[in-house]
Amino acid sequence: MSGELTRRRFLAGGMAAGASILSARIQGAGQQAAATSAAPDQANWIVDSHAHLKHGDAARTEYSPEVIVDTMDKVGIAKSVVFAMSTTTQRSIEMAERAVKKYPDRLIPYVYALPHYERPVIKEIERALSGGLFRGIKIHVGECTLADYVIDPVLKLAGKRNVPCLIDLGGRYADAKRMAAAFPETKLIVAHMGRYLSTDRNLIDQFIGLAENCANVLLDVSGVVVLEKIVEAVRKIGSTRLIWGTDGPHEKPDTVGFARTELNKITQLDLPEQDKRNILRQSIVGLLRL
Repeated sequence: MSGELTRRRFLAGGMAAGASILSARIQGAGQQAAATSAAPDQANWIVDSHAHLKHGDAARTEYSPEVIVDTMDKVGIAKSVVFAMSTTTQRSIEMAERAVKKYPDRLIPYVYALPHYERPVIKEIERALSGGLFRGIKIHVGECTLADYVIDPVLKLAGKRNVPCLIDLGGRYADAKRMAAAFPETKLIVAHMGRYLSTDRNLIDQFIGLAENCANVLLDVSGVVVLEKIVEAVRKIGSTRLIWGTDGPHEKPDTVGFARTELNKITQLDLPEQDKRNILRQSIVGLLRL
């Protein structure tokens, strides 16, 4: 789409506008984190609720926990929710376990829900959640049908275990509406406020409306480029139901610049500071009971 605002274009404008405001605070937080490699006090936390050990891009790009934590240190992110996709559920569990073993105070794992032809993976997901290490479930429409006969057992399990499901719906509002109504006890985090890099204001409005009508729906603001819709969502559903994430790491322009751009998106919004704090940490801290 010729009018679509790309991340590269947003970076060029957003970084220039926000650098003078944030550079000292971000640099100081990053230096402190780098020196200690441990999370700062909870009052100062910034939590990235959407970070990939393995992406769903064409290259199935993987990032080591060292790269993720180094990026966090330089940006001032205290903790990150991590998961791997574009792989089996079992391998996603193993990748996340290894990452969290290296950085138990910095990384929080989600398990990836992907059906398997050879065996039911619901048991693998349940075992991961029952151990207490994994705090949520990641679902992606690009690799998993949202048909009720496939996805409903996962949503039911999430409600039973009281963990959220972060779902990339690819704009499929009807599926989101069905799931939210069918599983009111399950917290559904709608990735990208409906669709990644969407400029379709009507579609975004539908997902904000869904959150208005369904108390179990929260909105992830990673990859959102129509920034006024974040402000509108705060007004309509409250900032405690919006959750910040980078959807990183990404190399354009580099992992640190990418993450800072996503952070700048929130810090530059015309919102009260408490709302910004909710989006950047309190919403996910409360949801995951950190």
